[in-house]
Amino acid sequence: MQLIKTLREKHPNEFVLFLIFLALFIMMAILSPDKFLSANNLQNMGFQMPEFGLMALAMMPAILTGGMNLSIVTGSTLAAIIAGIFMSGEFSQANPLMGAIIGVILIIFFSLLTGVINGFFIGYIGVVAMLVTLGTRMVFEGLGLRITRGGSVSGFPEEFNAIGAARIGPVPVNLIIFILMVIVSYYLLERSRWGKEVYMVGDNEIATRFSGIHTKRVLMLVYIFSGLLYGLAGVLISSRYCSAKTDYGSSYLMQAVTAVVLGGTDIMGGRGTVAGTVLAVLILQTISTGFNIYGVNRYLVNIFTGGILIAVLAVRYITGQIIDRNRIKARQAAAK
Repeated sequence: MQLIKTLREKHPNEFVLFLIFLALFIMMAILSPDKFLSANNLQNMGFQMPEFGLMALAMMPAILTGGMNLSIVTGSTLAAIIAGIFMSGEFSQANPLMGAIIGVILIIFFSLLTGVINGFFIGYIGVVAMLVTLGTRMVFEGLGLRITRGGSVSGFPEEFNAIGAARIGPVPVNLIIFILMVIVSYYLLERSRWGKEVYMVGDNEIATRFSGIHTKRVLMLVYIFSGLLYGLAGVLISSRYCSAKTDYGSSYLMQAVTAVVLGGTDIMGGRGTVAGTVLAVLILQTISTGFNIYGVNRYLVNIFTGGILIAVLAVRYITGQIIDRNRIKARQAAAK
């Protein structure tokens, strides 16, 4: 009881999110125990959630700085397409294991490169993050479509395709990768010096700059780190589909923004936790899985996700206004 009380007092947002996730999981388990709690369904969740989770983690540092990365999906798919061309070539067919290893490296490398491009224009040129990433999103998508001519790249080595279906016992390797990156993200964002600087930039970039912190470098590293995370997501997605295409994972962009905001990260920057984002990912994945079990149209899922995002933003805005008014009244009363 003392532990619960401590969590509720010190981490109220995460505590509420955990209760919501628990309630949803129990409700789904009661309504459809044979399907929802089946080993097959739980394993499918273990394979799908890490892709979405990594995209959400990739979005989080950008929003923490008061920006947004709208190119997380297209940056990931472009990197997978470029790597896919290599993996479907003669060298990889003759040396499948080496081809798979180089393919993974190429996806990460080109994802990091897209992060460098975003970070350069945002951090060093000073262009608004949303506009830069909207532009690079279109550029990356256009390049992917030009390379594939609207189709997909396939013929990857079996060693690469095995990544998307690999398990250690009953636990998907995808899930293990996601958990490791959650730990890395938590340490870098909430325990390292750079992480503190990220929060400071999001809270007040001008004041942070005048305090002697190299804000341009901080922003550059934010988008490079984002590139690493969505690059890993690109590896998992392309290996699960055994191919690469520009529209793979297209729904993850809106879902990632929703998860980050639902998890408690302030859309204006400066506030948020990795734990909140992860819990929001679990909530949305549980809802999505439940809808799939009951055969709800996927477009309705998108409508529902968008509705959640609007509702959360509206509630947070109204709550913020009420808090500000109460503070002003308290100051006026104290002045009298």
